[in-house]
Amino acid sequence: MAGELTFDPGRHPRPSVVDTPATRAVAADAEIKRLSQDEILSRIRDLKRKRGAVILSHNYEVGPIQDIADFVGDSLQLSQQAAATDAPLIVFCGVHFMAETAKILSPQKTVLIPDTMAGCSLADTVTPEQVRKWRAEHPDHVIVAYVNTSAAVKAEVDYCCTSSNAAQVIRAVPAGKEILFLPDFFLGLWLRSETGRKIHLWMGECHVHAGIRPEDVRARMDEHPDAHLLLHPECGCVSQCLTALADGDLPKDRTHVVSTGGMVKHARTCTAKTDLIGTEVGMIHRLRKENPRKEYVPLRADAICEYMKTITVPKLYRSLRDMVYEVRVEEPILSRARRAIDRMMENA
Repeated sequence: MAGELTFDPGRHPRPSVVDTPATRAVAADAEIKRLSQDEILSRIRDLKRKRGAVILSHNYEVGPIQDIADFVGDSLQLSQQAAATDAPLIVFCGVHFMAETAKILSPQKTVLIPDTMAGCSLADTVTPEQVRKWRAEHPDHVIVAYVNTSAAVKAEVDYCCTSSNAAQVIRAVPAGKEILFLPDFFLGLWLRSETGRKIHLWMGECHVHAGIRPEDVRARMDEHPDAHLLLHPECGCVSQCLTALADGDLPKDRTHVVSTGGMVKHARTCTAKTDLIGTEVGMIHRLRKENPRKEYVPLRADAICEYMKTITVPKLYRSLRDMVYEVRVEEPILSRARRAIDRMMENA
């Protein structure tokens, strides 16, 4: 892709997913309308036991969803945890590509998502056809895809990776091989810096993380001069922050570029009183549960993923009650996508 370093962060519009079919179905549901949230939560627990279900919640979901889930974490970790259980039914409270990954790892299980419109602005920046065209232009290169992609895209690549193991996966690619990395531009820039490998970048972004800018970091650091800074590598400020680190403008011992899992580990072990959080604000609910003695300050209070927030407690109840909406990944896409995930696990 030419012109990588002229990438315009925030060029993808923020999604509008307020009026979805699942939202309208809940609004018209006579039973749900007469129940309190506590009553709905009680019925969710009853249905979970009745159906032998496991409920998964991504770190960016709303607090009540995280609280009732069996597992809370990042997308691949959740899918692996669900695969390790005997539960025949997985209800994934996250976005669609995450539920697809759960199906890929547990093809014999039924996977539901409470709202089919829970998409991903990052995953939507690349299609299977575009991946095939990119490969044709660079037939000798290795393609590595961030897990934040559709199953159909995963089926076209050589390796998958997560934000926590991306550097390991890149280093596992044979020396001398150039790499095509998709879809996240900012994660790819960080990987270039971390690994020193020649990496060609796709021009994709997460609309939430791309909106976290260097000026946000400066403002919060000025307000909290002793805080630790936790940046997700998808953030639009990461490359500038790495330069600031090298120049001594950011404290090396208090600046951390980490995945959401890395943020959880930091919350458990770091004794600092305040952490500045550079990711989607739903993460703060999880961090407060891990260590309520710390203060967590978002770099941007409006770093909100509207897609994640389409999942609500009433929709989760309806999903379990009515067994909607089932997520399917058909062959040969399932096996080919599983191959890319397996290669990641072998090398990370």
